[in-house]
Amino acid sequence: MTLPPTGHRANRRTPSAPGSPGRGFASDNQASVHPDVLAALAAVNDGHQPAYGDDEVTGRLREVVRRHFGEQAEVFPVFNGTGANVVALQAVSERWSSVVCPESAHVNTDECGAAEKIAGLKLVTAPAPDGKLAPEQVEAHATGFDNVQRRRPAAVSITQSTELGTVYTAAETAAVAAAAHERGLALHMDGARIANAAASLGLPLRALTTDAGVDVLSFGGTKNGLLLGEAIVVLNPGAVRGVAYLRKSSMQLASKMRYVSAQLTALLDGDLWLRNAAHANAMAARLAAAARGVPGVEITRAVEANAVFAIVPKDAAERLRERFPFYTWDERTGEVRWVCSFDTTEADVDAFAAALAAETSA
Repeated sequence: MTLPPTGHRANRRTPSAPGSPGRGFASDNQASVHPDVLAALAAVNDGHQPAYGDDEVTGRLREVVRRHFGEQAEVFPVFNGTGANVVALQAVSERWSSVVCPESAHVNTDECGAAEKIAGLKLVTAPAPDGKLAPEQVEAHATGFDNVQRRRPAAVSITQSTELGTVYTAAETAAVAAAAHERGLALHMDGARIANAAASLGLPLRALTTDAGVDVLSFGGTKNGLLLGEAIVVLNPGAVRGVAYLRKSSMQLASKMRYVSAQLTALLDGDLWLRNAAHANAMAARLAAAARGVPGVEITRAVEANAVFAIVPKDAAERLRERFPFYTWDERTGEVRWVCSFDTTEADVDAFAAALAAETSA
């Protein structure tokens, strides 16, 4: 996708009318906190615990993460996804490095240049109409290794699921990893919605990451039911350095870490991560099926996770947005994005679909 001059998702204001209840399809970031996560926070809110990750709760999280990703996995809870990406990319690069990523990658389009400003990196972007980087693009864009005039490539970054709602299969990720590793590059995965990808493919988290050659993962929680909190998961300790120090110097080290770790443990210790993601995916599929039957509405991309992209007549979209928040993805084409969450209900979807049909026929 070619981004509009103002960048995609140009309508960044809260896309609902004054007085609107705000429940809609703008982002899974706007969803509530899962009750089990709130209960986990309450359960650890008692007495004193050592700070900065030396607490029992974070120790338990380490065990849970290794169960999902392998005994070599190391977890570093952080506050947010941008922080996870910046720290992870710093850990596999130098100040003179470049990172190859799709041009639609969140680290490129939606993090205010944090990887470049904080980490000092150069993002080298490749066109990816479906949001997915191909092995041959790694070969084409990871160049200039011995040219002191250019940034030296250090890593490849992919997003799972992608910003365009598509999903890398395990084989596709492994192919990108092989292309990166052949050139001495590390593979970073922005897994803000990795749970949705795993639910879509019916695979465990390890199959999409450790076993597919990913070196370091930014694991997402906020989009899947957490109050706040993500994690850097180091899958290949030999590919990174200084994560603990980089986390602190990048202002991502929580003193009362047990409150971040408790949420991540609640998500991962059982199957809450999978149930939440599978439900969001199912609601997106339901929404896409309903929208396909509406005259004048075109589903523009494969619906593989919890996002639906569509072209809707502009006037109809503006009227619809007064009742249900959602973002315009591309102002030039009228393409919009609808995202479902763990707390999206069938009634939410059906009400939206009915309103969509009414507004497009008005």
